[in-house]
Amino acid sequence: MAEAGSNVIDRNGYLDVRSRSAATFELDARLPDQVFKENMEDSLFCEFDAVLTPEFWPALCAMARWHGDRHVELLVLEPDCDSFYLPEYRIYPAMSLSIEADADDYWAAISHEPDGDIMGSIAISSNVIAVTGPSGKWGFWGERDPEVAIFRGFPNVAARNEWRAQFGLFLEVYGALESYLPLAFAGRTVPDEYAATLTANYGPPSGRRP
Repeated sequence: MAEAGSNVIDRNGYLDVRSRSAATFELDARLPDQVFKENMEDSLFCEFDAVLTPEFWPALCAMARWHGDRHVELLVLEPDCDSFYLPEYRIYPAMSLSIEADADDYWAAISHEPDGDIMGSIAISSNVIAVTGPSGKWGFWGERDPEVAIFRGFPNVAARNEWRAQFGLFLEVYGALESYLPLAFAGRTVPDEYAATLTANYGPPSGRRP
């Protein structure tokens, strides 16, 4: 498996990351359906592209450290490995990066251009990503369409609020439905069925709007 600053480079490493991701996520599910296998509650949303920037690395490391994880693992689910990344670029679209790495290492991993082709980099080409650590106790799921990422696995409310204040603009489901998601739909209107399903899966346990 590759170390800091590079992608997972062999099939065994890729399959290891995929197996651990499958313990946390329903890899075949897509929003607005439930993609997390465990009820971690406390969902927070941000823009998809924000996660694929070097500035976001400290936020991922903070979540990993809460649960004793020494690595952050990222898996690209779309495009597909066997039909896109392998035939086009001869790479496996995943990484396992030590929390001792820095933001430049993270950016080097996700922006790596196989054979100098920017379209092969994770930062540009990925459409659906799943990120967690070996503990499987936290994670985020991102989809380029509808341009959101969902975070779960905060150890307590205080940690959640501190993380939210420190690392950027994160919204609960109602805020995401009003701010991020309308841009992904025709007429900038989120369909009622989509909104209801997303709220049921990622809203507060009480079902009440804060």
